[in-house]
Amino acid sequence: MKPIVQISLDLTNIDEALETAALAMRAGVDWLEAGTPLILAEGLHGVRALRKAFPTTPIVADLKTMDGGYLEAEMMAKAGATHVVVMARAHAETVKCVVKAGKDFGCKVMGDNMICEDMVAGAKWLEDLGCDYIIHHIGYDERRGIAAAGHRMPSPLDKLREVVQAVKVPVQAVGGLSLEQAIQCPKYGAPLVVLGAPLTIDADAFKTADGNLEASLRMICEAVHAQDVPAF
Repeated sequence: MKPIVQISLDLTNIDEALETAALAMRAGVDWLEAGTPLILAEGLHGVRALRKAFPTTPIVADLKTMDGGYLEAEMMAKAGATHVVVMARAHAETVKCVVKAGKDFGCKVMGDNMICEDMVAGAKWLEDLGCDYIIHHIGYDERRGIAAAGHRMPSPLDKLREVVQAVKVPVQAVGGLSLEQAIQCPKYGAPLVVLGAPLTIDADAFKTADGNLEASLRMICEAVHAQDVPAF
C-alpha cells in the first residue's frame, strides 16, 4: 500500500480538534485520529463532530480498549469511527470481541502492542486474533520514566523492522519519534505514518504546537507520499 499520513488529535476540546483537523486536511493528511485525550474529554461527541466535519475521511478512535470490547467498538463505529484501537495486554476475548464488532459494524481494528514483554510476539498475536493493523507503540510514560532514570529512551524504531517482518498486516510506529524518524517509517516497511505529540501537539499541555504547523505538515505529507514501501 502507498504511505498514509495520520494526525493524532491529542487535544482536549472539540473546537481545537476541528481547527487542527481542518488545517491538517488542507496540508494533505489522509487520516484523522481522535486521540485518547480527546476521547477522554469529549467522548463520542468528539468523534461525531469529526465525522460531521469530514464525512469521507477515515477516523481512528484511539480507545486503547482493555475490556468491554464489543460495546466500545460498536459505540465508536456508530459515532463515525472507521478504525478502533485495542491493546495487546487485554484478554484475548476482548480482542476477539473488538474484531467481531468491527466486522458487524464495518470498522477496522488496530491492535496496539504497547507494554508487551515481547513486542514482536505481541504484534503477531494481535494479527492472529484478527486485527487489521498493528500499532507498534512505546508509551509516553514509559519513555519519560526511562529517560528520567538516565537511560537511553526506547524508540519504536528499535524493533520496527522485526515487527513488520513478523506480520502480514500494515504496521504503524508510535512513540517519541522525531520528525525525521516519522518520515523514515515507510523505509522500514511501515506505511502508516502517525504525527502527534510532540511533532504536532504539545505533549505536556495537550494543545496544538506553536509555529507554522500547516506548512510543516504539508512538507511532511509530501515527503511521506513520495515514498514507496519496500516489501520485506
